Amino acid sequence: MFFHGAIMSEAQVTIVVVPRERFSYTQQSLESIYENTNCPFKLVYIDGNSPNHIKEYLKKQAQQKGFKLIRTEHFLTPNKARNIGLSHVDTKYVILIDNDVLVKPGWVEALVRCAEETGAWVVGPLCLEGKDFKTIHMVGGTSMFKEKGNRRWLVEKRPFMKLPLEKVASKLRRQATEILELHCIFARTETFEKLGKLDEKLMSMGEESDFCMTVTNAGKLIYFEPDSVISYVPPPPLAWSDLPFYFVRWSKAWCQQSVKHFQEKWNLTDDSPTLKHYEEFVDRHRYIAYTTSRKDLVYIAKRAILGLINRFMNWRASSVS
Repeated sequence: MFFHGAIMSEAQVTIVVVPRERFSYTQQSLESIYENTNCPFKLVYIDGNSPNHIKEYLKKQAQQKGFKLIRTEHFLTPNKARNIGLSHVDTKYVILIDNDVLVKPGWVEALVRCAEETGAWVVGPLCLEGKDFKTIHMVGGTSMFKEKGNRRWLVEKRPFMKLPLEKVASKLRRQATEILELHCIFARTETFEKLGKLDEKLMSMGEESDFCMTVTNAGKLIYFEPDSVISYVPPPPLAWSDLPFYFVRWSKAWCQQSVKHFQEKWNLTDDSPTLKHYEEFVDRHRYIAYTTSRKDLVYIAKRAILGLINRFMNWRASSVS
């Protein structure tokens, strides 16, 4: 049993929760899903080698709430975790959501409604950023290839990113889009039956662009639905127990493998700005682990330890990339 609400036969949606970059926000995110989802749903939770206290928490919650918990004793790339979850989905629709996301009431119903009214294969919610739900993270956008001479670039535009929601809320409406981020996406399960699973060679970057372009190339619709509201809660803070996974997740090894595969798959030239952005984002995001307000001996010692953990986990990541 991994069901919530009414009787199992009524559930149209399976929610698959996967690890994004840390484990310390697990409880807040899971509680948000159960508190704010009022329609029948199934839930599959993928636990990719979380620390022991999170492991025990998830085991207890799975027993109490009746969801399906799948644990591996090694870290998982996001797409690998999503594919494991997809193999356990038997409903018409699936939601893939990261383990550091909060949701607002009505989020699932709005996604289902959009898919049924538009015929979209994939729907993305209004993705905000932070616990206060006040900052835009993702509202869809455009994606196109630009060719000139021997150059082939991928050019993406993601409007309103980082702007206050209150300044742009009146401009947000349901519409077709070419790009979504995978913090949370809704899809018809047949999408993956017909197009195949997510590309596991994209270990840390490019997953959302690859998936959306694959859907678009198949002639299927992708929609943005602002009536469904979720929020990605980024670090900091990071718990010490988060660091091994965090440094693997944002390791140079996983990034370089992803960039190389994405470039070859979509036939991009070396100077494509998208590829440079991937590498810069990973370096910048990895540095979050080093941030602190304390400028004393504890701070110096912490940075030294973090550097050692970073190098060791990058070496570990290289062995599986």
